[in-house]
Formats: sequence, structure tokens, C-alpha cells
Amino acid sequence: MSAQPPGAQPARTALSPDDPREIGGYRLHARLGAGGMGVVYLAYTPGGRPIALKAVREEFAADPEFRERFAQEVASARRIHGLFTAQVVDYGVDARTPWLATAYVPGPTLQQVVQRHGPLPVRTVLPLVAGIAEALQGIHGVGVVHRDLKPANVLIAADGPRVIDFGIARAADEAALTGTGLRIGTAAYMAPEQALGHPVTPATDVFALGALAAYVSCGTAPFGNGPEAAALYRVVHEGPDLGRVPAGLRELIGHCLAKNPQDRPTTVELIAAVHAHPAVGPRPGFADDWLPHPVSDDIEGYGAGPTPPPLPAPGPASAPTPFPTPTHVQATVTASAATPYGRPHPRGDGTGTGSTGTGAPGPLPADGSRASRRAPRRGRRLLVTALVALLALLAGGAVVSYLDHPPEEGTGAGTAGSSGAPSVRPTAPSAAAGYAPAYANTELTSPDASYEFDLRAGKVVPEETAAWYLARNAGAFVVSEESDAFIAAGDDLSVADCVKGIETQPVTTLPFAELADERPFCVRSADQKDVAIVRLVEAAAGGGSVTVTVDRHHREG
Repeated sequence: MSAQPPGAQPARTALSPDDPREIGGYRLHARLGAGGMGVVYLAYTPGGRPIALKAVREEFAADPEFRERFAQEVASARRIHGLFTAQVVDYGVDARTPWLATAYVPGPTLQQVVQRHGPLPVRTVLPLVAGIAEALQGIHGVGVVHRDLKPANVLIAADGPRVIDFGIARAADEAALTGTGLRIGTAAYMAPEQALGHPVTPATDVFALGALAAYVSCGTAPFGNGPEAAALYRVVHEGPDLGRVPAGLRELIGHCLAKNPQDRPTTVELIAAVHAHPAVGPRPGFADDWLPHPVSDDIEGYGAGPTPPPLPAPGPASAPTPFPTPTHVQATVTASAATPYGRPHPRGDGTGTGSTGTGAPGPLPADGSRASRRAPRRGRRLLVTALVALLALLAGGAVVSYLDHPPEEGTGAGTAGSSGAPSVRPTAPSAAAGYAPAYANTELTSPDASYEFDLRAGKVVPEETAAWYLARNAGAFVVSEESDAFIAAGDDLSVADCVKGIETQPVTTLPFAELADERPFCVRSADQKDVAIVRLVEAAAGGGSVTVTVDRHHREG
């Protein structure tokens, strides 16, 4: 990590003697911060990706109602996939110390930025408002209200803001212990209805965004800081002090700070107002000059992320040192099974761009991204499929396909006479029986090739995180070596068609060019219990963001 700029505080501090050394199977390496909800630690996935792991404070962990609500909020937070939020990576809602891990964002908080460099210019505040409003859309879209949106809960990276801590404050705010006088949230950024204990809505977060925008544009919160009781009184009974806010922002911020929630703009209206602002134009973005240079230098001081810890020394060739597998605790309120995070991926160094006819993988892509070496396995599968089909035709029986997976019990497959031949599975219609929808039409966006789609959980996670994944490089999707894929010929694709296609016409390439106009394709898990039907919605040029919709089907047994 490069040296911090003058006046900057370190992005992390050493663990104290009282800090744990491991949580949920993740070894902790440093403190990233602490607050009323708990302590945030720097940890790493087994593959070396940094994560921010937040451990809940003891007084919350001891409250059963908080634990129940925390589990509910984590289940909701896992479905939040906005580009301006820190993605949920793992969690432990039933652990002795409940915890939540999100992607590590290499940058300071908005509060640190203003404290170090002073108020931000209008050209910076406007895209910030649009980015945070988009983050709130993703949060509100799954039924969560943040409740504690403030400068300390927004991280700044070179490509825009990241909202953190969504949903956790809500769990604490509604827990029984709030009746003891412990208040969740920050008085200077609370909406009047929240300060009065009334029900909160997405408009509550819009009020907080207005207060946040006022602070970063002039360096002072619109209702002051001081004692909490005084700030809460001003929030409820007095108008905001916007005298030091730049004139070009006062109307927008004042609209957000309306006392009546119904008078505040929606997040959609906020983004539209930023688009229409003369200082921004129709496409607010995060170009190289969107931040003042001192702030950009500050962010560069965080680098691409902290240096990963050294891996354990390899043991003898016959007994290699395994990666530790984090303990992943299933949320009691979710219906889907937990994914065993941290499993190494057999992606190799090839591109997954098909066989050369000899089983060798294609060349590396120009962007250097990793992909799966699938050709040798595919060649074997196709050969076995052809041989079995030929034998079946010669025997006068039904065409069957016996691939390199063992037959499943209960499928109706039997032995081929009494010759001791291996059992075979029926063709696609029977093999597809028993699949039931797990989730449907879930839209996911991967910001860049360092993120992948967790098909089982239906979320976006850092690469090398999911066990059953759909990754991508600059021009194609990449599936794990043990998964199967098939591209539909037309616009529709059923589970039965998917299974039939995988058995008869499996593909080794999933290039974006062949998947235009949302042409469906499917991916089957290694254990054949899950099928994901995927449509490419949009793929930005040059390896940028990729958006898909996913339907997952699951079969028990």
C-alpha cells in the first residue's frame, strides 16, 4: 500500500489484545473502524480477496429479538446488488457474535474526506447524490430502509460512492432493547418521523441524503451537531440552515429536507434532477476529474486494497495444505441453502473459448482475465454421449445418455440387462422432472470482471467466492469446470429443454455476441440439483458492467 497523503488517517489499525483473531472461519488482520453497532475488521477470503467483517456489539448479540431481526435484515441485504453498495459476501446470524461480511472498498468515508479536505464542490456533490440515490433504490427495492445514512456510512472509491451498513440499523432500531433508551441512528441526519419514533419509509432515507449532501457541500450539518437532544429538536421543529450551501444545490437539498415525507422527492426524481442540473448534463458519471485532486490522491493512498496475508507454506506433494473453509451459518429466515464460501475454483488460466480440436484450451484473452479450461472434459463427454447413443440404437432400445456423473437414485434408471453395464439416466423430459422454481427474474449486475454471479444465492459476489458461479471476462461468460451449459436456439428455454440440450448439445463457450437480444442460456450445477436459466440484458464495452436476469430451479433428492 502506498504512503498516506499528509493529514490522512490510516485506513486500518492493528488488532488490540481484546479483539478476536478469527470470526466465522475468517482470520482477522486489522480494525477498519468501530461504531455504535459494532467493530469492523479487515479479513480475507481463502482466495485472498479482502472483506470488511462487522461483528455486532455484545449488548445486541445478547438480545434474542435483535438476533431475529438481524437475521431478517441480513436475508434482505443479501438481495441488494446495486453498483453503489458494498456487496454482502458472508454472514453468521446464529453465531455467538453475529457478524456480516461485505466486499472491502478501498477508500475513505465521506466524513473522513470532508474532515481532511473540507467541503466538496458542486460538480462532485451532484454525482454523489445520484450514486447514493441509486444505492437507495437497490436497498428500498428489497424492502429495507437504511435508517442510518450519514457521511460515515458512505465510502468513496475512485469510481463512485458505496453505501454500507444497510439494514443493520433497522434490526437494532426495532429490537426490544431500544426501549431502554439506546437510540440507533445519528441525530443530525434523522428525519422528523424517525426522531419522533414514527414508522419510517424510503422517504426517511431521502431526508438523510439531503442532510448528507448539505454537510459535504459546506462542511456543516443542516441541523447542527451538538447535544443529541438539541439536534433532534431542530430536526423536528426548525428549518435547516442552508446558508453556507452553494446556491446551485439549495433547492435540491431543501426539497429532500421537507418535514412531511410526502413532500420529499423520490430517488428516481432525485436522479432526474441531477441529470437536469446545468453543472452535470444528461449523463452524470465518475470520470477521472469528478473528485478534487487532493481527494483522488487520498483514495490512491488506499491502493487497490490491503496486501493479502501470506498463504501457508505448502506441505508435501502428497498432502497439500488445504484452504480453510469459513463457517457459514444459514439464516433461519431464508429458504435457500447456504453456500459454502471459500471453495477454490478450478478456473485455470485459459479463456473457456472452446476446443482447438485437440482438447487444448484457447489462448488467453487480451484482458488477461481468467476462465475455465473446459475443453478436455467436454471432449470426453461428447465422445461418451455419442458412443452410448450408438450402442442404444444398435440394441434397439431407447436413446439414453450416460455421462461422467453417477446416476441418481429414484430416477427410474436401471441396469442394462444382466451384463453388469452401468446404470443410465433417462433423456431430458424425465431428467427435468421434479425441478421447482427457487427464484425468478432476478436482475443482477456485475460491475467488472472481479465480480461473479452466485447462481445458488442469486446475488453478485467477489470472484472466487461462490461454489456454483457464472463469471465473465471482457467478451464471454465463464462457468466452473464441473458445470454444464447450453444456449437456446430461440427466445424461450424451459428446464426440460435445458437438460435435453446439455445432454445432447453442451457448449464450451458463452460469448456475449451470441447472447444478444436476451437470448437465453442455462447452467446446471455439478450435482445436477440446480438449473439456472440466464438472459444477458446488457454488457458494457471494454469489460465494464454486465447485467443479467436469472431464474433458478431446484430439485430435491
